[in-house]
Amino acid sequence: MSKSKLEYIWLDGYKPTQGLRSKTRVEKDFSGKLEDCPMWSFDGSSTEQAEGGSSDCLLKPVAIFPDPGRMNSYLVMTEVLNSDGTPHESNGRATIQDNDNDFWFGFEQEYFIWDPELNKPIGWPESGEPKDGQGPYYCGVGGEHMFGRDIVEEHLDLCIEAGLNIEGINAEVAIGQWEFQIFAKGAQEAGDQIWVGRYLLERTAEKYGYTINWHPKPL
Repeated sequence: MSKSKLEYIWLDGYKPTQGLRSKTRVEKDFSGKLEDCPMWSFDGSSTEQAEGGSSDCLLKPVAIFPDPGRMNSYLVMTEVLNSDGTPHESNGRATIQDNDNDFWFGFEQEYFIWDPELNKPIGWPESGEPKDGQGPYYCGVGGEHMFGRDIVEEHLDLCIEAGLNIEGINAEVAIGQWEFQIFAKGAQEAGDQIWVGRYLLERTAEKYGYTINWHPKPL
């Protein structure tokens, strides 16, 4: 009998920007197929998705990917449902009219690798701003200007191994700012892939003691 770890991922109810949440379910003799992922539940009162007196919310699996960062593991993207099985008000995915899969969607996801102790992007001086403006950083190379490449490269490898249709990476115009691109067929599939890509990036940065700031101009 084998056991697999299924990491259920969902979006919380925070506004104006939803955050990622996840928890692990252990399944015996799991097939690796989406149709064999069971429905699950969570406490919505802890994620701004329910009141304390009636806090059960459901997780409906909608996409599955192998999780190359953990042994015997899968990444399961889910939609949030109310306890009666209807889509939760925070469930934007359920509103997508995705009948025409002839459309392809691409995302260029910019982000900063953030030092939580300094409350700045990695590589920034403790006081003031970088001396060179934005000139040498876009698609740059070299230890004087590039910070966080280990995280970026590890994230790229994880996305490829997970089967995400990641198209590329590059350094952006500020120190500590990077970008990755996801391209997929159908709006729901593209959304699932970009969110799983974000999840993998957050988890990778976590390992190095950093966070990810998705704001395009946080300073």
